[in-house]
Amino acid sequence: MTLVMLLEMVAGAFGFRLGVGTEARGLTYQELLDRSARGGARIADRGAQAVAYLGTTDLAFPVAIFASAWAGVPFIPLNYRLSDEQLGALLAKHPGLLVVTDDVERVRSLGVDAVEVLDLDGLLEATAEGPAADELEPSTTDGDDIAVLLYTSGTTSEPKAVVLRHRHLAAYVITSIEFASAEDDAVALVTVPPYHIAGVANTITSLYSTRRIVYLPRFTPQGWLDTVRSESVTHAFLVPTMLARVVDALDGAPADCPTIRSLSYGGARMPITVLEKALDAFGDAGFVNAYGLTETSSTLAVLTPDDHRAAMAGDEAARLRLGSAGRIIPGVEVEIRDGEIWCRGEQISGEYLGKGAVTDEDGWFPTRDRGWFDDEGYLFIEGRSDDTIIRGGENIAPAEIEDVLLAHPGVADAAVVGVPDDEWGQRIEAAVVLRPDAGDLDGDALRAHCREHLRSSKTPDRIVVRAELPHTDTGKLLRRAVLADLSTSASTGGPA
Repeated sequence: MTLVMLLEMVAGAFGFRLGVGTEARGLTYQELLDRSARGGARIADRGAQAVAYLGTTDLAFPVAIFASAWAGVPFIPLNYRLSDEQLGALLAKHPGLLVVTDDVERVRSLGVDAVEVLDLDGLLEATAEGPAADELEPSTTDGDDIAVLLYTSGTTSEPKAVVLRHRHLAAYVITSIEFASAEDDAVALVTVPPYHIAGVANTITSLYSTRRIVYLPRFTPQGWLDTVRSESVTHAFLVPTMLARVVDALDGAPADCPTIRSLSYGGARMPITVLEKALDAFGDAGFVNAYGLTETSSTLAVLTPDDHRAAMAGDEAARLRLGSAGRIIPGVEVEIRDGEIWCRGEQISGEYLGKGAVTDEDGWFPTRDRGWFDDEGYLFIEGRSDDTIIRGGENIAPAEIEDVLLAHPGVADAAVVGVPDDEWGQRIEAAVVLRPDAGDLDGDALRAHCREHLRSSKTPDRIVVRAELPHTDTGKLLRRAVLADLSTSASTGGPA
């Protein structure tokens, strides 16, 4: 099974239906297939070895994905927020590119070895007319061919290109989504950037379920709310930082988004305080927490709407499980080895370009996330293995301390790291962002708050206040940057 086959299934059954975009600027499923076929033919004619996508989410995004699949070459969405030096280095790893971008001049200034550079509208114009898909022949791609190369965010190391083959993505779609299961009025809003696994996964799963896809190129809280209302959006996915900004913009008022049926979140840890406010604001929506990785083709575990509703109804056990990732989805196996989460299944890649697979001999992939299961099979994530603080021989998960800090009404954001220490191996330090109404709250007061909820060995040795904490644009904390900041301020006597 390939991505082209998935699109052909949808177009064959619902070709007349608007599949992507708005009534004013959109494509039916058949039009998407035809444009993808024409784009694929152009890629093949140019002799391109891969397609790089450098821009925001747009109608050109699904055309580029499926045109790449038609041509049988990898699709490589890249982070347009990278510096010229970083972006140039990534592009240089892939000679013979056809580049689709919203900044043609920038790409050309980087000296990219490209067979062609098209802007987003240029791709749409180039595929608007010509032979229909049934007059063109797709490449002889099979499930083992590379569909997508996604670079990891590099929060703890240099970015690596995760290899997602057609069979990985097809397995995820087929096992998690029922074909054509969406209601006729279903509309999915894709807000996450195209270089995030959720951007790719939401596009292909929404298409397979026959939900119309609407893209929001650049996120703002009000822009998101306006789009939900104007397009009658029924399904949406947000990373936690986005949901937090929407909640802040509502400032305690109801969301007034009556069409929303499902609101999914994931990609980073969700503060319970933010989630509770969101549950109040979107009272009728079914909330879903989705946990997964790029290397696993997206979701591994889901906390369902029923789990969220039970928590809001006062079920204490369900309330505690709001901090979990939920239960494992069908088709995937997960086990805990020495505190680390391992997984395997048809959708699991665990492979990096030029490095091969990092799975064991039985196909198990080490996620490098630490976690545990409760008695009912709910998976709790403690954070990355690399983030674990070892203080005096004791393993301490930063997430536990961060949750206590975030529970304080004056704290908006928090990060906990282990700073090298000659006596203890590592000492615990934290950086926090305060809410505007926090008053004279300081590090000493927050340490006292931690002592009330944690044993002394887990109470931070130092807590500093910062105006903001470093995150990727998809919400992941850049913990190494926090560590560098705290290490420097400690050695120089900087502000606490």
